[in-house]
Amino acid sequence: MLAPLNIERIQEALSTRNGWIEVGAIAACFAIGWAIDRRVHLGPHGDSRMAKLGAGSVNRLIFPLTTLALLLVLRAVLPRTTVFLPIAVPLVIALAAIRLSVYALRNLFGHDRALPLPERTVGFLIWGTLLLYYGGVLDELGNVLDSAELSLGKSRISLLDLARDALIVVLAVMISLWVSGFIEQWLMRMTHIDRSVRAVISKVLRALLIVLGVLISLPMLGIDLTVLSVFGGALGVGIGLGLQKLASNYIAGFTILLDRSIRLGDMVTVDNRFGVVSKVTSRYVVVRSLDGIEAIVPNETMVTTTVLNHSYTSREIRVAIPVQVGYDTDVEQAMQLLVDIALAEPRVLRGAVAPSVLLLRFAESGIDLELGVWINDPENGQGNLRSTLNIAIWKAFKERGITIPYPRRDIHVFDLERRELTQPELQATTLHSTPPASP
Repeated sequence: MLAPLNIERIQEALSTRNGWIEVGAIAACFAIGWAIDRRVHLGPHGDSRMAKLGAGSVNRLIFPLTTLALLLVLRAVLPRTTVFLPIAVPLVIALAAIRLSVYALRNLFGHDRALPLPERTVGFLIWGTLLLYYGGVLDELGNVLDSAELSLGKSRISLLDLARDALIVVLAVMISLWVSGFIEQWLMRMTHIDRSVRAVISKVLRALLIVLGVLISLPMLGIDLTVLSVFGGALGVGIGLGLQKLASNYIAGFTILLDRSIRLGDMVTVDNRFGVVSKVTSRYVVVRSLDGIEAIVPNETMVTTTVLNHSYTSREIRVAIPVQVGYDTDVEQAMQLLVDIALAEPRVLRGAVAPSVLLLRFAESGIDLELGVWINDPENGQGNLRSTLNIAIWKAFKERGITIPYPRRDIHVFDLERRELTQPELQATTLHSTPPASP
């Protein structure tokens, strides 16, 4: 079906009525394919990224695949001596390859990142290769690349073989990513399985499929798989020496995802950082503090150190607010007033975890009380709750005349006679002297 262009045959076909009928039919196929592409649009069956990936890739292939199907039907209807169909069909296949390759790269590297091969570059490569073949130059170029050889030890490899081998490996990896995407989409629909377990299974399957794709492509390149034993030994030595930290982070990451000790949305304190777990990957955990700062904590730290998970079994946490009152205060009245102030706050829980006040100690300047309240939304912050309650306590104490003591030191000045005294006399005078009537 794919052959270099014959200019004389094309000119001869354009001089006949059947040739123009064939051109019109091909143009009609393209028009129908464009119309179907404008009207048909598939939506993702789910909220996962891979569901959107599958639907988006199908939407980009509607036009070339529909046009290709119409052209194949047209080829079966028209006589076998067609001239323009062997040209149109490869063009449509090239268009499908361009759209699929670019879309796969964008979803692999992310829409917000610069692609190593922009869409125009991929298009120019595919269209240019097809144009060179139609012009009869591709065969000559292939012969030139085949004659250019590189020496790798005792073996020699041509540039043509090197380009072909690289293309096979890239296609194998892209197909592996494509299959793993649909498997992940299927896993995300299993709501009865924990989300962390689904994430672990999808990541392991993706890695295995990529390795499997590379292993399948290696024999096509003429590489014996037994040489991988040497590579495996070198990799083991590298992990044992230089990559042990990285390997331990990945192993710890899979451990965290499987035992579900740290989950998305948990309130944790790790390495003096308090915040919400916003992302869990195979290498690190992102802890977002309430001031918006995100800390990237290695998984090894999450496994080998003590992590305070404030929402492991319950999201209810206790917030303690210390208050000191004077010794002349009615303590029972002050304690009941603190409970009433806490109950007036909407975030404070009632029932079995209702607010309570404890008398801690009789301090030097006053009586230390502690107001304890429980909340179930720690992600909304504790400092703002403390501030609200402290302001309400300050206002209520002022209205009821309850004093909040503060440290005070009184200095007494004694007018001693200007004479030299012995140490015992000076101490006795200091102890028994009374302050003067006026300073």
